[in-house]
Amino acid sequence: MGRMLPDELAERLGTDDEPFLLDIRPESAYEDGAIDASRNVPVYDDLRSGDESVLRSRLDDLPDDREIVTVCKMGIVAKQATSVLDEAGYDASTLAGGMSGWNGYERDSLGYRIRSLWWRLRG
Repeated sequence: MGRMLPDELAERLGTDDEPFLLDIRPESAYEDGAIDASRNVPVYDDLRSGDESVLRSRLDDLPDDREIVTVCKMGIVAKQATSVLDEAGYDASTLAGGMSGWNGYERDSLGYRIRSLWWRLRG
């Protein structure tokens, strides 16, 4: 299961290699702030409770010709979505740190820089 760091995602946005961004957070969280060009499929609560069926029923709505990067609040539940996508044959990764990581990247916060270093050291 893959992982993409926020700075790696930022480099690919707007290019021919732009991934499909699947934001799984509840609609209200998505409306409060999301990454440009992301698409909201609000299955966060379902996945969190262990129900993968809603996401599985939406797989036909997802592109199979490019990488899909899953996004949630912190990246934890998005890992479950990435696992479902991997099992279904999609090229999928999780945005490390989720929206929290993305927002830290955009602000260039000290917390983000420390987490980014930790993610890179972990491989």
